[in-house]
Amino acid sequence: MNKEKATVGFIGTGVMGKSMALNILKNDYRVFVHNRTKSRADELIEMGAEWKDTPRDLALQSDIVITMVGYPKDVEDIYFGDNGIINNVKSGGYIIDMTTSKPSLAKKIYKEAKKKGVYALDAPVSGGDVGAKNAALCIMVGGEEEVFKKMIPLFETMGSNIVWEGEAGSGQHTKMCNQIAIASNMMGVCEAMVYAKKAGLNEEKVLNTIKTGAAGSWSLSNLAPRMIKGDFAPGFYVKHFIKDMKIALSEAENMGLETPGLKLAKSLYDKLAEDNKEDYGTQVLYKLLDK
Repeated sequence: MNKEKATVGFIGTGVMGKSMALNILKNDYRVFVHNRTKSRADELIEMGAEWKDTPRDLALQSDIVITMVGYPKDVEDIYFGDNGIINNVKSGGYIIDMTTSKPSLAKKIYKEAKKKGVYALDAPVSGGDVGAKNAALCIMVGGEEEVFKKMIPLFETMGSNIVWEGEAGSGQHTKMCNQIAIASNMMGVCEAMVYAKKAGLNEEKVLNTIKTGAAGSWSLSNLAPRMIKGDFAPGFYVKHFIKDMKIALSEAENMGLETPGLKLAKSLYDKLAEDNKEDYGTQVLYKLLDK
């Protein structure tokens, strides 16, 4: 699809969504935006994006609709019903849900969209606020391969590792693998940094030593520095990580799979939520362990 002619509607201009939409805009697409709180889209509007009052208004005028919202319930609310995206996007249009959501919901969107002659992809991302700002996200895509291929130029405005994973729902399943791996890794990163502190070591020196060895990971390189500085602002919210882990636990249970690391991680993040830290970044687990 020619980007000079395609209009992209983007719903959900939060911590990551705003940067993703901005990168699309910078690549010469015409971009419509909608968000529950309009002020969060002000910067995009100043940069040239056009505001739409409702998801319906946005869908009616867009060739491609991208959603990046919080929870599966939010996805359902904006996709279905008379005023939903599926019933209002033009036939032959494209809808791409980049929210981390349920694989079963991705399949439902795909099936309902197909009835309307609309192409659907599920394309959750990983990389946090840093990846979103730098257009370096990992994008995991489920849906028809031919549809995926047509959307590659658009995905390339947001990410650097873009992979077609398989049929509808496969993108979401892959994201669950990603979150399961992160869950245990985050515990290890936080424990390591707290250990360094308690042992009287220079945390920054320890971090620079171990991040290039076998312990290296994205979380160690990108989030441990924030922990050390006491920066717990969200690149990815605790509340959204808990949501992801709940989905992963449910899917694992449906497959008869034991995930002890994931269960432990969720129990720790649940404690953070109980301590009113839902709106902090996931690196705030450091504070829970640093007692």
